[in-house]
Amino acid sequence: MSSKEHSPEKPWQEFYGPNLGVVIELYEQYAEDPNSVDEETRAHFEKWGPPALEEKVSSSNASEAGAIGADMINAVVGAVKLAEFIRAKGHLASDIQPIWKNHKNDDLLSYERFNVTENELRKVPVKLICPDAPSNVTNGLQAIEHLRNVYTKTMAVEFGHVQDEEEREWLRRKIESQTYADQLSQEDKRALLERLTSVEGFEKFIHRTFVGQKRFSIEGVDALVPMLDKAIGEVRKEKTDHVMIGMAHRGRLNVLAHTLGKPFKAIFAEFLQAPNKLIAPSEGLGETYTGWTGDVKYHLGADRQISDDDQDETIVSLANNPSHLEFVSPIVEGYARAAQEDRSQKGVPMQDTTRAYSILIHGDAAFPGQGIVTETLNLGRLNGYHVGGSLHIIANNNIGYTTETYDSRSTTYASDPAKGFEVPIVHVNADDAEACVKAVQFAVEYRRQFKKDFLIDLIGYRRFGHNEGDEPAVTQPDLYTQIRKHPTARAIYAEQLNKESVISAEDAKKLDNDMYDYLLEEYNKVNADKTERKYELSPPDFIVDGLPKIKTGIEKDKLISFNEQLLEWPETFKPNQKLEKILQRRAKAFDGDGSIDWGLAEVLSFASIIHDGTPIRLSGQDTERGTFAHRHLVLHDRETNETYTPLQSFEDANASFAVYNSPLSEQACVGFEYGYNVFSKETLVLWEAQFGDFVNGAQVIFDQWVSAARAKWGQKSGLVILLPHGYEGAGPEHSSGRVERFLSSAAENNWTIANCTSAAQYFHILRRQAKILQKNTVRPLIIMTPKSLLRNQAIASETSMFTEGEFQSIMEEPNLGKNREAVKRIILCSGKLAVELQDYVKKNDEDWSWVHIIRVEELYPFPRRAIRELLKEFPNLEEVKWVQEEPKNMGAWTFMEPRILEILPQDVPLSYIGRTHRSSPAEGVSNAHKLEQKRIISESLTRKN
Repeated sequence: MSSKEHSPEKPWQEFYGPNLGVVIELYEQYAEDPNSVDEETRAHFEKWGPPALEEKVSSSNASEAGAIGADMINAVVGAVKLAEFIRAKGHLASDIQPIWKNHKNDDLLSYERFNVTENELRKVPVKLICPDAPSNVTNGLQAIEHLRNVYTKTMAVEFGHVQDEEEREWLRRKIESQTYADQLSQEDKRALLERLTSVEGFEKFIHRTFVGQKRFSIEGVDALVPMLDKAIGEVRKEKTDHVMIGMAHRGRLNVLAHTLGKPFKAIFAEFLQAPNKLIAPSEGLGETYTGWTGDVKYHLGADRQISDDDQDETIVSLANNPSHLEFVSPIVEGYARAAQEDRSQKGVPMQDTTRAYSILIHGDAAFPGQGIVTETLNLGRLNGYHVGGSLHIIANNNIGYTTETYDSRSTTYASDPAKGFEVPIVHVNADDAEACVKAVQFAVEYRRQFKKDFLIDLIGYRRFGHNEGDEPAVTQPDLYTQIRKHPTARAIYAEQLNKESVISAEDAKKLDNDMYDYLLEEYNKVNADKTERKYELSPPDFIVDGLPKIKTGIEKDKLISFNEQLLEWPETFKPNQKLEKILQRRAKAFDGDGSIDWGLAEVLSFASIIHDGTPIRLSGQDTERGTFAHRHLVLHDRETNETYTPLQSFEDANASFAVYNSPLSEQACVGFEYGYNVFSKETLVLWEAQFGDFVNGAQVIFDQWVSAARAKWGQKSGLVILLPHGYEGAGPEHSSGRVERFLSSAAENNWTIANCTSAAQYFHILRRQAKILQKNTVRPLIIMTPKSLLRNQAIASETSMFTEGEFQSIMEEPNLGKNREAVKRIILCSGKLAVELQDYVKKNDEDWSWVHIIRVEELYPFPRRAIRELLKEFPNLEEVKWVQEEPKNMGAWTFMEPRILEILPQDVPLSYIGRTHRSSPAEGVSNAHKLEQKRIISESLTRKN
């Protein structure tokens, strides 16, 4: 051979598979028209000739070594194209549907489509087609059949949308080498059959025993339970502390019974509404289920502690979830992030993603149908929200209640929305239990390798109607004709193992009978208890009694020290010049007549809280700087754009501080922060909306969790929500934080709703919230925060109000009400309007002795006693006015009116001043707003004739 043939520069030896296929295609193009390829490629072909196969061809084909002839080139091109098509489109011709066997794509992968024959394929080297094929694959035809086997059977994979080359190669290599999962031993197979028998037996027993009762059966995706078993077992190899599961109600009872170990008799007791002496634990949080209003059985969560002699303890938890399906997903990821972080030291929390693993089980109609899914997927790789990858499983019944797939999604698969986030997808036939379990091992290994999400589309069916009480054949007659004839996953697997001589048909039947006998015994134990059940729907005393008296003031020297430390940054750090001057003004806040504005009060409260050992997590839309440029917790170097966060370098800190700009999402972000807070109950977690009305986007999270979770499930939360609120002519958007919506759900001391009008009030309420976090009395805090008032000196506070004061539920206007006997009218109001009324009084030199203004700073719990006792001090009071800037059907009026009437002195009337009833929260024209605002203030401060 010539030296030229063995030259290390010869390029073709470095190509194989799809890359060589491209080269061969280019050579074909070049052979037809040399000018059709670029100059560099043309030079290569002129120098080296066509791609050669001598390094790739087996000895039996040695006579064909050398330059590739046209026929061979065509065969290689066809083979490579076919191989790539199988990888990309094999799922369309796969056996992943248990019921509807789709034959429309049977010819999708035919040899004829790619102009190759079996004989030609036999001559193509394996390495050109499948470089990672098992050793028993010895020619191109076998390589193609191997690819068909791994990409088009009961497990089909989609990963072409994954952009990272290393990930794509890893996925391809694992799939094609079939090393993505272990082979099941005979013992493993028997255990899998036993698990499927237990899963099916539980559902059959309930179906027979509690006829017509809702249970949202797992039947049709029975393999979900052994899949969860496998996932838990695999992540425990990493000594994971927590496995957190979120799911809707489909299959939930079965997961509770098997995955969470909830006793069958406890579930039977719930069906019988019998006394249940077994208190269900609450989501791995070391607490018990103590909700006083309760919830239906298929919404409840539970936890389970798993420990082996040679492994650390792992807590497996299933999150409580009402029938809002996917909205639990970000909450569970919030749990996981909190469990992964160490917040005990100053600076940024230290995250270890192996400490917690989140598993999110979705519905096939809900996954593409509900925006919360994509909001949650978007969190997956963001700095403040990632959890090192979640396992997503779509429990795919191919139907949504009664709605067919063609009416519920515009995508080929339910899983398609995940493609936009580059999440690898495995479709697996729920009837192939072994494939389902292997898919999970593949998913966990991917997460271990790349710390990213993975999705398994578990494609099954729904054996009965949506809730077992309806007749599905009314709307899907053909489908349910097929389903009623279709054997169960357990029956299919039992037959398979019988053929493999792993277990006999008689032994498989005995497993089924034994399960029924055991369940009957458990049922009889519960059914025999005829004790009359007592229902107690009142909250416990520590909820009714309200918050304890808490000291929140701080010594002046500490405040000064905190302030000085927070105004220091590295010598080489150069913040924006204008911002630097603004921040340095804070150094004079404690001098002489200096005062502390809202922004400084906030940062001092944060500093004092982490000094006390309470970690803080603050997130929201533009929160690092603050929407209104008042906060500046994260500074940017004007030359390098490097960032510096003083609270993370704060020397006196004894806990972590984290602040993140969130994605433009409310539903998922509020859910995530709620979950984070519920799990890390020692942490002050705050979420801030860019404008108060943005909170509308998280309404489900507030209605179902933040407001009601304590009463339903005994779930504690001290989450703080900051909602910029105030009417300043900005139009119907960005004026209102919709305080009326929070007040309409205010009951049983479920949360605190405040509208603070001074920096000191804000300082104290944040410190009070931090101090109650680990007490039984803890509850969420909703604060209507200011916008234009942020820079108004009227809300700045003197130092003494921080050192000696505390949060006041009501505040008197200091310039009015000196002569109690002269007061005829009392104005009750809240928020920015109180400051505008104060400004009007100051600017107009009149006799104001007849009027007094009381600011209601804490709207809920309504400060009944404080207002009632104060009103007694005005013996000649003639009228009380509630004044607000919001429309009459919004704001606080409808909440306040009956409560104020209860405590008014006899014969003193209550009336309303403010905007009339409106369908939109504010005027859209600035001048119209000013006129309305002027009228409200004038009417409030005009004396009766």
